[in-house]
Amino acid sequence: MLEHDVIIVGGGLAGCRAAVEIARTDPRLNIAVVAKTHPIRSHSVAAQGGMAASLKNVDSEDSWDAHAFDTVKGSDYLADQDAVEILAKEAPDVVIDLEHMGVLFSRLSDGRIAQRAFGGHSHNRTCYAADKTGHAILHELVNNLRRYGVQVYEEWYVMRLILSENEAKGVVMYRLLDGQIEVLRAKAVMFATGGYGRVYNTTSNDYASTGDGLAMTAIAGLPLEDMEFVQFHPTGLYPVGVLISEAVRGEGAYLINSEGDRFMKNYAPSRMELAPRDITSRAIAYEIRAGRGIHPDGSAGGPFVYLDLRHMGKEKIMSRVPFCWEEAHRLVGVDAVTQPMPVRPTIHYCMGGIPVNTDGRVRSSGDGLVDGFFAAGETSCVSVHGANRLGSNSLLECVVYGKRTGAAIAQYVQKRKLPAVDEQRYITEAQQQIQALLEQPGQYRIHQIRQAFQDCMTNYCGVFRTEELMRQGLQQLEELQQQYPQIYLDDKGSCWNTEIVEALELRSLMVVGQTILASALNRQESRGAHFREDYSQRDDVNFLKHTMAYYSPAGIDIQYRPVAITMFEPKERKY
Repeated sequence: MLEHDVIIVGGGLAGCRAAVEIARTDPRLNIAVVAKTHPIRSHSVAAQGGMAASLKNVDSEDSWDAHAFDTVKGSDYLADQDAVEILAKEAPDVVIDLEHMGVLFSRLSDGRIAQRAFGGHSHNRTCYAADKTGHAILHELVNNLRRYGVQVYEEWYVMRLILSENEAKGVVMYRLLDGQIEVLRAKAVMFATGGYGRVYNTTSNDYASTGDGLAMTAIAGLPLEDMEFVQFHPTGLYPVGVLISEAVRGEGAYLINSEGDRFMKNYAPSRMELAPRDITSRAIAYEIRAGRGIHPDGSAGGPFVYLDLRHMGKEKIMSRVPFCWEEAHRLVGVDAVTQPMPVRPTIHYCMGGIPVNTDGRVRSSGDGLVDGFFAAGETSCVSVHGANRLGSNSLLECVVYGKRTGAAIAQYVQKRKLPAVDEQRYITEAQQQIQALLEQPGQYRIHQIRQAFQDCMTNYCGVFRTEELMRQGLQQLEELQQQYPQIYLDDKGSCWNTEIVEALELRSLMVVGQTILASALNRQESRGAHFREDYSQRDDVNFLKHTMAYYSPAGIDIQYRPVAITMFEPKERKY
């Protein structure tokens, strides 16, 4: 049996930052990072726009409490304010720390870190590396893993969390290369497995964003928090869904409809294109619904609107947002210097996740904690984003809470022994699960069921939701789950069998999707990214609380826990 003091599942920003912090705190600890891709291929590299911090390099009026207020208001008052205070207060220090590690941030002419405007933020506080910020940060963090001697198990798929007697004891993992199954035990397990964009059919997320960590946590009997809050990014490149960063609007791009009108003046006159993402996404969806969308031939009534950069000029476009220009040119043949980009909302981020406290310890209930189990980053819900995340707060959360969770783990494992684990039992069960997948004589290919499932989620739990729609969605989802045991795999081999991983990922997607739909159906209000046409107002009396959803094959049990309100009393959200 493989053994480490600490196992971190996920090689993106939160996992790597935690590993670096554990190694810095106690170099004697034996740390492993397990990643289903190479860490450099983690989805964090796709993060473009930047990370928020009140450095005051551009705006001397900025402050940590202004950042905290913007974040809480952006969250539609569902964020836990004690967690937001930590996020905003620690932001400047973690940016400087990254710079000292070697992250190449963009600069002002005097050499200080540059900061740009971002949606929902009242000051120019987003630090960036052109429009490749996640890429710049992750490369330095992965270099530091090597420097500190962290062992990386790359291209291993974690199949199961070993959880018994309210203690996380390790994981069961499958090697893509040759189908080898291993049990890995540790004094502490941390999940940093990212989001679940592939639950939907159009997403800015990569193919690996299948919610595995969330699903394993739910299957182990632990709750998932606030899963109904799914962020649509306003500007997905049409028709591919790839992200066009908010940085483009931060640098001055316009959103225009078929009439050439900058329509955001009708929805958020004070912030225009830099309104929070939920408001901007709904505005675009309303314009398309009202017939003011655009067809590929330029006529009205089509499925997208334009993001117009032409007035920004070639020099600014190529120096500030070169990657976005390149994406549009490569994928849809648009030269943004002379042509507007076609965009529409695309699934982007999950505000909900594995519930944790501000030290990254996983909650077993509203007030209980799990021994030896931690989480951070997009897969967790410490709830700094509440019902809607502000742009450039997610990289910040990964780094602030990755660092905090790493520090907490380094202390936690000091006097702990390795847990007792029945290795053979877990290996046998995993082998039986994979053998059953290889042998079942099903009638469906994986992609048929996955596509039907993704279409179901998109059609019945999208930007606009109603009880009738979501009930239909849940019924369809249950029918698709019954078809899961009838998938068949063409590849029966053990060498690099990607179909096995796809089959396991499909199970993850289904668990996560069912939890999202059930949580959304239960929340009879509109708040942040969760917009119900049958309950169009926010309802603080009944729903100023966090959803705690417990999964079982029989259905989802919904409970709630209170929101931590320590600084700002909830009030109407206007921009």
